[in-house]
Amino acid sequence: MSSSSHIESDKSSREFVKQSSLYQEFLAEREEILRHKWIESERLGYDIGFERALLDWIRKHRESWRASRRPSSGNTATPYK
Repeated sequence: MSSSSHIESDKSSREFVKQSSLYQEFLAEREEILRHKWIESERLGYDIGFERALLDWIRKHRESWRASRRPSSGNTATPYK
């Protein structure tokens, strides 16, 4: 495989990943975790860090957030209460 075709293949693979619904869900979930990190850090008066925010968000909000994103779930749960 030539260098230019290898580069094109890499670009094509990256575009495929960026367009995938799994990657889009990952980005949306990451955004919610960062929002939770900001909210909790503001509430507590210091930066709680990504790992703590991640674990706290998973424990408190992930299930309802995912349920609210499922089509035809009929669930009216909000991510934050």
